[in-house]
Amino acid sequence: MRNGVTEVTGMVLSAKPVGEKDRSVKILTLDQGKLSCFARGAEKPGSPFMGTARPFAYGVFGLFQGKDAFTMVSADVRNYFEEITEDVETACYGMYFLELADYYGREFVREPRLLKLVYAALLALKKPAIPHELTRRIFEIKSLVIDGTCEEEPPLAGSEICRYTWHYIVETPIERLFTFTVTEEILQSLGKNTDALMARCLDRTFHSLEVLKAMK
Repeated sequence: MRNGVTEVTGMVLSAKPVGEKDRSVKILTLDQGKLSCFARGAEKPGSPFMGTARPFAYGVFGLFQGKDAFTMVSADVRNYFEEITEDVETACYGMYFLELADYYGREFVREPRLLKLVYAALLALKKPAIPHELTRRIFEIKSLVIDGTCEEEPPLAGSEICRYTWHYIVETPIERLFTFTVTEEILQSLGKNTDALMARCLDRTFHSLEVLKAMK
């Protein structure tokens, strides 16, 4: 920290207008968990934060810690993930990942694996060889692992290949996760098992996922 400013590496999970000029921003950071801050003037044309204080922006953010809240004072964005936002369906998948990360992220609780998972999943959405739905299922299972609520075995009866795939996702480091594909049959079985477990572990629905379901 220098002159009250803390630099954090992270990704913007959400940004909402506050009044006519400002935004309320949530950032998932590498070392300090989820942080909330204000981006003053971000709603004003020409503001340096207009394009940086928005979902998917990944980089280094300077946050000034005031008496009651953080204020964003600088933003060095390294990746905007613009390709994801150019396609409606892909953007919905990406927003779902951000919503889940917001759900699992805790204020000031260090969990670098969650940010690494979000970043890796967004990169995977840019790979034509990996179906978006498989990326979703990998993300869901691994986020449950990070949260400590994932089960070692799939909750429903299924094929041995589905069981093997489940074990692989649970045990494999994030850096090597989004590197494989499966048949449609295995993907559907994986999805049913993931849905069953998440129904038991989560206490809310996600807007972006509801939009995805409506699109399909």
